[in-house]
Amino acid sequence: MKDIIYVSLFYGFKFIILVFPNVVLNKILKLLAKAIYTIDKKHRYIAKVNLDLAYEDTLSKEEKIDIIKATYESLLFALVDFVKNQGISKEKLFQKVTFHNTSAIEEALQKKQKIILITAHYGNWELLPLSLAARYGGLTGVGRKLDSSVIDKILKKNREQFNIKMLEKNGAMKGMINALQNNEMLGLLVDQNTSSESGILVNFFGKPVRHTPSAAILARRFNAVIFPAFITSSSSSRYKVTFYDPIYTNKTDNKDKDILESVQKQAKITEDIIRKKPKEWFWLHKRWKNRFEEKYNA
Repeated sequence: MKDIIYVSLFYGFKFIILVFPNVVLNKILKLLAKAIYTIDKKHRYIAKVNLDLAYEDTLSKEEKIDIIKATYESLLFALVDFVKNQGISKEKLFQKVTFHNTSAIEEALQKKQKIILITAHYGNWELLPLSLAARYGGLTGVGRKLDSSVIDKILKKNREQFNIKMLEKNGAMKGMINALQNNEMLGLLVDQNTSSESGILVNFFGKPVRHTPSAAILARRFNAVIFPAFITSSSSSRYKVTFYDPIYTNKTDNKDKDILESVQKQAKITEDIIRKKPKEWFWLHKRWKNRFEEKYNA
């Protein structure tokens, strides 16, 4: 029954996308975002806790509300683009995506270095791996299965265009190792909360937070270069992919220190990107839950 509801909602949404011109569709999406913001008290509260932790009193209550509202709007526009990207050609994809600061990664590819791409739930993050794979060749990514098996199949099909291979998040380490051993690019989202057992503490927006060490562990083991890559929107249908300075993970006698330094650099660049344009980050996730759970439960 749940699958039927999810599928009905998805195809109903797809019908609206295909029927209405962009000018009308954009107005519908903005109205829908406002409605969801009003109804969704749970995630609205989570976002407010996150913003309070991140910015404290440096942003006003009104500024924080504007960011939360924009978060819902950004998610809807990304969902529309996700639907439009089903079966998209490289030519059409490159018409809406531009690439910036590409010299370092192109040099690394030319030298056949092992590459780990890191990003966050920021901007149109589903479009990012499609863009990278279409331009630079296939890559391996990691994702969690959705509750609906039918919708998960739709998502998986869309994610695996342009020779992308998706690994189930649980037990993904073996597949990630295989990818690097085969000189395939590996893409990881590194901005979500982790358990005490699987994450290490770093500084994020001036607060302690658990961060996945997977990219650092693999980079250290395989001498891989970590490239931060983020996608942001320049309009409702145009996007910019930007690469940032590569992160090199040391390999000294102090393994824990090497990994911590690498992970902290990953957290820092993620924070820097969010600060530039906070309205495009996924504020609805309990990012600091491991250290500040009481705030989310208040």
